[in-house]
Amino acid sequence: MFRDREDAAHQLADRLEGHPWHRPLVLAIPRGGVVVGAVLANRLGAELDVVLSRKLGAPRQPELALGAMAEDGQVYLNHYAQAYQEELKEYLAAEQRRQLAEIARRKTLVRAVRPPAECEDRSVIITDDGIATGSTMIAALQTIRARRPRQLVVAVPVAPPERLPEVRQWCDELYCLYAPPDFMAVGEFYQEFPQIDDEQFLSLLRMAYTPATP
Repeated sequence: MFRDREDAAHQLADRLEGHPWHRPLVLAIPRGGVVVGAVLANRLGAELDVVLSRKLGAPRQPELALGAMAEDGQVYLNHYAQAYQEELKEYLAAEQRRQLAEIARRKTLVRAVRPPAECEDRSVIITDDGIATGSTMIAALQTIRARRPRQLVVAVPVAPPERLPEVRQWCDELYCLYAPPDFMAVGEFYQEFPQIDDEQFLSLLRMAYTPATP
């Protein structure tokens, strides 16, 4: 059990410190992931930026992820959603449009305070406050892999153990502090798990250290 996102991030940083990261870049998935990412970036002396990835919710069950969409428009569908892809065609198209609009809104906010970071030939660490289905993380990994990082790493405080093997297929290294077999939701493993609004995560990005370009 973690006290809050900062506590989880410091425990995660303990695992990551001391590794020979090359020009490290921490990419956080908003919004809660930015709280974790800010701590990691500070502890590792890394640049901080975001990768925008949004869950595609199921009909009448928006908290259930069918998959996710990344900021470049790539879509990842879970295996169980792929089986019903034809039946869900119209719904998925509408849901993708809705999430792409939200990604565009957030991108406008983020880029007003922080320019996009270069990923090529760097140790890129993607983080969030936890993994549930793995969809948003995998969509983010697909997008960042195309930007040719030297090393692509996932670092999260908690995740269900059955989802980790699939996430591992998309990255070079995976760090997860806690993979409980009775996982239900990310928030149950935090004593404090408040919602993070736009201004809170943008404030963290404004304050983040930007290493000088070599």
